[in-house]
Amino acid sequence: MTRIVLVHGIGQQLAGPHSLLDVWYPSLADGLALNGCRVQRSEVAAAFYGDLFRPAGHRSVGLPHLEADDVTDSLERDVLLSWWQEAARQEALVPGPEDRGRLRTPQAVQRALNALSHSSFFAGLSERLLIFSARQVRRYFTESAVREGVQQRMSTLVSESTRVIVAHSLGSVVAYEALCSRPDWRDIVLVTLGSPLAVRNLIFDRLRPTPTDGRARWPSPVRRWTNVADRGDVVALVKTLAPTFGDSITDRLVHNGAKAHDVRPYLTARETGEAIAAALG
Repeated sequence: MTRIVLVHGIGQQLAGPHSLLDVWYPSLADGLALNGCRVQRSEVAAAFYGDLFRPAGHRSVGLPHLEADDVTDSLERDVLLSWWQEAARQEALVPGPEDRGRLRTPQAVQRALNALSHSSFFAGLSERLLIFSARQVRRYFTESAVREGVQQRMSTLVSESTRVIVAHSLGSVVAYEALCSRPDWRDIVLVTLGSPLAVRNLIFDRLRPTPTDGRARWPSPVRRWTNVADRGDVVALVKTLAPTFGDSITDRLVHNGAKAHDVRPYLTARETGEAIAAALG
């Protein structure tokens, strides 16, 4: 009986549904415990799709070799530049662009990668991993087979027993689009963590169904929606979803410490546990 479905974000291509649950479940349980609620691991399932982005076998070790010159797609470039701008705004040690006009120069991607190497938010991530992460965002929005395959991974886990979907980062986009496409589902509570859904041009304007007059469609199976964001989360550039997705959304700000976008402090936050506990009754 799956009461909670978890949906991950980018960068999980080397994990799997069981190993992912090993990481998520203890934090989920801690957040619920703060609100006097318990859930068994058997009641939680992870909608895993990272393998759809896993590179095919090749001779090199780890990820394919990627460098700034390999970023030729405008969406990949704009994702990296948006991370750079926000990281520079949040952290004094991250050098920012001198002016917005220079973001369109051929050297902008390399400058962004160099700057992000100074960010505590992206600490430990190589240039190739940053590029590979941006590429996952691009592939989701531009390759229909990937988009449909990712959403299918979530859809197969949702049943009449499902009460809440907890979606992190790009997973919130997956969950939103899947919910919009399934009006036959009923009585779902959606909890989004570190969501980029309201980021114009990069995410919001690429959603299906397409937003109209600056407003996105409400996913009809959802009876309640709580969005949780850390003020310092570089990925969740827009912290509040209510202005664009519906006034019924409850937007909550939390503090996750140095790892602002990490799913674990999001799950252990009292605000997240409260939203999930309420969904479970």
